[in-house]
Amino acid sequence: MGAAGTGLAFAPFVPWGTFLPNPSSAAAERVPVILPDGSQANAFTFPVNHAEVITYPKTGDAVLDEEAFRKWQFIRLPEKFGGDKNNVSSFRAYSMICLHLWCVWKYWPQEGRMRGECPCHGSMYDPVTGTAFAGPASLQAPPSNTLPQLNFESDAEGNLFVTPPTWGPNKNGVVGYGRFPK
Repeated sequence: MGAAGTGLAFAPFVPWGTFLPNPSSAAAERVPVILPDGSQANAFTFPVNHAEVITYPKTGDAVLDEEAFRKWQFIRLPEKFGGDKNNVSSFRAYSMICLHLWCVWKYWPQEGRMRGECPCHGSMYDPVTGTAFAGPASLQAPPSNTLPQLNFESDAEGNLFVTPPTWGPNKNGVVGYGRFPK
């Protein structure tokens, strides 16, 4: 009990924020969408019905940038959902943290599948809305059934940028918690 009491006494003086991802530290300006190969995503050249993993927000620290809470599935929607348009409406980015038990899910673009799937317990996410439609995450009440998302804008050349997110369940969402669907 003495050790527990000592730990609790000093807990307020430990800078816990340096050990946890802090979305509020994300830049207050738009940030280029950088693909794993180092190139910037472009609305004119990124393949339809394709996904890549992007990191947001980047810290510059290679170890911190690899944590799952900074990983997002960057998806260009299938043609039948508007993915053939060369503008930001063709793209989505959802946190890769499953809302059920924080496993890492993946987007499967194959025809007939076209959904995000969590390998742990089978939650499935709609690529258009980010809302779970099957599995345990779909049984959770809003906002805990819709993945946090990033929003985009593009320039005249089609280069894509992440707009500054507003973290909260009524806006972009909270990683690991969710957001209210729009």
